[in-house]
Amino acid sequence: MSIRATNQADVIPLRPVPAAAPGQGGAPPGEPLWRDLVGEVLRRERKAQGRTLKEMSEASRISLAYLSEVERGRKEASSEVLAAAARALGLTLADVLALAGERLVSLTAARSRIRSRASVADGGRRPVREAAPARPTGPTGPARRPVGALLLAA
Repeated sequence: MSIRATNQADVIPLRPVPAAAPGQGGAPPGEPLWRDLVGEVLRRERKAQGRTLKEMSEASRISLAYLSEVERGRKEASSEVLAAAARALGLTLADVLALAGERLVSLTAARSRIRSRASVADGGRRPVREAAPARPTGPTGPARRPVGALLLAA
């Protein structure tokens, strides 16, 4: 075995590749990752200001390589790093998080609409859930309600 072959390791992807759904080009996207959303916001705001990654790196005192990884959603940045990046853009940490939150809401709503259309296309069939077994009440033991349950009295 050569030295080159022994120095190679198996690569385990951080994000599993979704399997293609039957009849579709691929599976619907999963839950978005927060680091992707925050990175997207930072990159969008930086580009809207016409600034380079190097300029932002210098202004925020974050290494260029690390900042690039944060923007691409490859690194989960600490709140201190995010606050420094936000300040470099003339924003607050709250602004960056609010923008990422808005993006999360819009992506979630879009995914919900896609699922609704798929349900209609499927004939509106939904899986039926079985009823939970009845709980004992009366003389065998105290009547118990799940937390948040509503008791109706006549």
